[in-house]
Amino acid sequence: MTAPSACTPLAESLATVRRRLADALSAAGRPTTGARLLAVSKTKPATLVREAWHLGQREFGENYVQEALAKQVELADLEGIVWHFIGPLQSNKTREVADHFAWVHSVDREKIARRLNDQRPEGLPPLEVCLQVNISAEPSKSGVSLPDLPALAEAVLAMPRLRLRGLMAIPAPSEDMGAQREPLARLREALEALQDRFPKAPLDTLSMGMTHDLEAAVLEGATLVRVGTAIFGERKSPR
Repeated sequence: MTAPSACTPLAESLATVRRRLADALSAAGRPTTGARLLAVSKTKPATLVREAWHLGQREFGENYVQEALAKQVELADLEGIVWHFIGPLQSNKTREVADHFAWVHSVDREKIARRLNDQRPEGLPPLEVCLQVNISAEPSKSGVSLPDLPALAEAVLAMPRLRLRGLMAIPAPSEDMGAQREPLARLREALEALQDRFPKAPLDTLSMGMTHDLEAAVLEGATLVRVGTAIFGERKSPR
């Protein structure tokens, strides 16, 4: 595939999201390198991921293991591509994730972390991990509770094939900027508390912010924003 034109719909939407991110970082008084864009490509074809790669995007987030593995095979020729697993993770999928991803954002219990650690191949670097926090305490969402977070972090930090990088959350949606910022601020404060508690740990990542709340997330310190719809358009569930 030749490099895509800068006038394709994907090129235009990706450029728009990059401008949003740059503007949000500027408004927050943060450096232009303060947050990275994670393109959420779940349910989207490998051809669109390839086009985004040609446009300079390197980090992609996937929610469904089998779908992601098929894309990884099709896109194995792309240098520098980094795959993040961001969906709920079941025990029977941990080996495939440990084998084929660089990052996992959705570790929410010790059992899953231990399986990822034990199944991470020795020939690969440690798996970069974020702990998913149920920051809005929603019964329908995955994630460790804030009271249980320190114990889970301590357990993961003791696992040699995992590298605990930070926290991830999907707050309850809101159209109000103030309401968006409140749970994101609590996630930032939770990371700061872990940094104080474990000063030698590489805790530098806040995976938060999506299409609707990117600006609020950047104001609260996001270092990875997970954007799908604004880049690739609306998605249909593969199930």
